[in-house]
Amino acid sequence: MGYLPIENYGIIGDLHTVALVGMNGSIDFMSFPHFDSPTIFAAILDDKKGGRFQIAPTFTNVRHKQIYLPDTNVLLTRFLSHEGVAEVSDFMPVEMVNPTNEMVRRVKTVRGEVEFRLHCGPRFDYARASHRVENNGKEVLFISEGDDKLALRLRTDIPVEIQDGAAVAKFTLRAGESASFVLEMAEPGVESTTAAPHYVSESFKETVNFWRRWISQSQYQGRWQETVNRSALVLKLLTSQTHGSIVAAPTLGLPETIGGERNWDYRYTWIRDASFTLYGLIRLGFTDEAAAFMKWIEGRCHELNPDGSLQIMYGIDGRHDLTEFSLPHLEGYCKSSPVRVGNGAYDQLQLDIYGELMDSVYLYNTYGQPIHHDLWKNLVRLVNWVVENWRQPDEGIWEVRGGRKEFLYSRVMCWVAIDRGIRIAQARSFPSPLSRWFEVRNEIYNEIFERYWDFDLQAFVQYKGSKSMDAANLLMPLVKIISPQDPRWLSTLDRIKKELVDDSLVYRYNITDAASDGLSGEEGTFTMCTFWYAETLARAGDLDEARFIFEKALGYANHLGLYAEELGPAGEHLGNFPQAFTHLGLISAAININLRLSQAGRQG
Repeated sequence: MGYLPIENYGIIGDLHTVALVGMNGSIDFMSFPHFDSPTIFAAILDDKKGGRFQIAPTFTNVRHKQIYLPDTNVLLTRFLSHEGVAEVSDFMPVEMVNPTNEMVRRVKTVRGEVEFRLHCGPRFDYARASHRVENNGKEVLFISEGDDKLALRLRTDIPVEIQDGAAVAKFTLRAGESASFVLEMAEPGVESTTAAPHYVSESFKETVNFWRRWISQSQYQGRWQETVNRSALVLKLLTSQTHGSIVAAPTLGLPETIGGERNWDYRYTWIRDASFTLYGLIRLGFTDEAAAFMKWIEGRCHELNPDGSLQIMYGIDGRHDLTEFSLPHLEGYCKSSPVRVGNGAYDQLQLDIYGELMDSVYLYNTYGQPIHHDLWKNLVRLVNWVVENWRQPDEGIWEVRGGRKEFLYSRVMCWVAIDRGIRIAQARSFPSPLSRWFEVRNEIYNEIFERYWDFDLQAFVQYKGSKSMDAANLLMPLVKIISPQDPRWLSTLDRIKKELVDDSLVYRYNITDAASDGLSGEEGTFTMCTFWYAETLARAGDLDEARFIFEKALGYANHLGLYAEELGPAGEHLGNFPQAFTHLGLISAAININLRLSQAGRQG
């Protein structure tokens, strides 16, 4: 079939996993039953071997459209042709008490008489495990013969045949007729709930109502409300109902460069995302989600290493071991290999995570609920570790694999870690070694302004001794280590604009002269950096330019308002999709630009 562009997908989910649904009606990626489980469909990583679940008309000439039902994560894929019009509705029921792990696909002919083709061919365990198939009339069982012992049931009234381990069929529907397909986990001795006569129609209504009730809690009423709500709905899709954590992205192996080797597994939870996530959830009014994520963060603080340090990322359930390995039998998206599972960066030293974690705790303690004594005891250990280790070179926010450096952003966030510790201790009168913390906080501050400021460039540089700009430094005024209108910051912002901004889009660094990431090839602009840039411009007082950059960035979203990690030279989406960090950056920028426009009396 060939590979669709990454941006030609939408996602559906049930707060335990998601599926990527192409504009051609093909589900080409799905980990099952959890975000970080092995895949059952991975055609996006190998068109021939990965497995897919496609339902589409057999039209020869067809146009494709995809929309979400407003304020929901229910996806409609439409097929428009002079031969007829058809649509496929895709959703995953959200069960808050007893998760059912199922996906529903409802096919309908809108006009004419349409012939459809069905192909449901799961490939278990990243397409490594064989399986057997049992066709029992109105249901088909796919039973893995691998170690996972997973079994899937496809339930439908459409007669199907078995070919090469897949359920296939051709069927015709006239205008107004529909057919339904339910794919679910099959467990021995557990009766299926989907056999009820009106299950599909009732679960459709319940799913629509769930999403609309949820998004109605948003307190954001400003400009770009629909866009902000879509980003919030994306973040909710990437949230584990069981654990409260949020995956960085629900996919693995989607390349940052087509044909390149920057192909990572993002189905884990980064400590780095914590403060951005808590900030976004709290500002939007999603207090339950903020509390659940804070509980997950507390769990990691109770598991500090003996010296008081943290990992940079964890499994969604908090597990520590994310050993990385490759899947050589898969060719990768558009032959971009290797396809990696796990993430070898999990045991890197990235000092910035301590600032991001302490900032998240500070935000929650200020705007959510007061933190408790046992958490504070662990946070003291953590801040004390920062006090003793902030001078170390590290791999930094961009997780370089070409050698450690003394990165400015890492120093900034060590300052944040200690600063937020001081603020919490003073606000709550917690016992803490404040005199030592004050001393080291000031020491870090002075080093930043003395050793990372380049007088020739009139800018803060990426790492000590370099001449490179780094988009991560756009966060400096956001974390309040420098005023957004400080002359040093304004000249740094101007230098970043000259070196890293391409029209309205922002590169994270200049790949030719920045700290080496140890990998070959090029990369695109980072969309989250573009949103940071827009927000920083607004804080600096340049509202017109901030709004211009922000709204141009909105134009690079896919047809559903979703973003991958990067944009290529032709505006194509690159990297894992959709990426939570990008949508968090959008939300933060929208909130702050909207606020400043309103304060300035701007209309519209």
